Amino acid sequence: MSTSNQSRIVASISVVGAGRVGRAAAASLRAAGYEVHGPTGRGERVEPADAVLLCVPDREIGEAGSVARDAAPLVGHTSGATPLAEAGVDFGLHPLRAFVGTEGADAFAGIGCAVAGTSPGALRVAEELALAVGGRPFEVRDEQRAGYHAAASIASNYLVTLQAAAETVAAASGLPDGFRAHLVPLVRGTVENWAAHGPREALTGPIVRGDEPTVQRQRAAVAASAPGLLPLFDELTERTRALIGTEGAPA
Repeated sequence: MSTSNQSRIVASISVVGAGRVGRAAAASLRAAGYEVHGPTGRGERVEPADAVLLCVPDREIGEAGSVARDAAPLVGHTSGATPLAEAGVDFGLHPLRAFVGTEGADAFAGIGCAVAGTSPGALRVAEELALAVGGRPFEVRDEQRAGYHAAASIASNYLVTLQAAAETVAAASGLPDGFRAHLVPLVRGTVENWAAHGPREALTGPIVRGDEPTVQRQRAAVAASAPGLLPLFDELTERTRALIGTEGAPA
């Protein structure tokens, strides 16, 4: 779904920040029919527009925002964690996806976008931009932002950390190079099951089956091959037991 050009609140946007998100945002907004300036890099002039969208690291929002105020009546950021009040911006638009730098004009299509505004009008601008590029806007207030961003980090960043741990255990156990390729279908299938059925129903494996001897053999293997990961293994084991209601089983 996208907004029609005639019904839009803003017509022109300056994108500040030429990193992964900035490049994707500029391409997506341009394809949606906006007059887009940028993305501009550090020290470059910000062209006047109806709104400025800051796609810069959180630590640079304040400085970039002060410059952007001279270019547009509305300034927004794409930060997931920084409250609007702290950043001194009018609206927020955080795309809930991991950008790797190869995204094109459809980078926002079908994804959730956390939107916020310091006024009803500013919130409508954020919603308009999200819808125009094919996103699915949902409001996140300043007091919810830290928890929202923590949930996103656990779901995305820590998933990668967890897969790295799995690769470490596999390699330390002597499994062949390239074992990641065999883990990928397993992970993808698990994510699809979680999406369709929720966490409890998506669980499989020895803990769900009550097979404690197998869990203990796994723990011994981690202790022997990658002892630095043993605290992580133990914590994940306990969190999995808690999820299925079997806390207190042998560790």
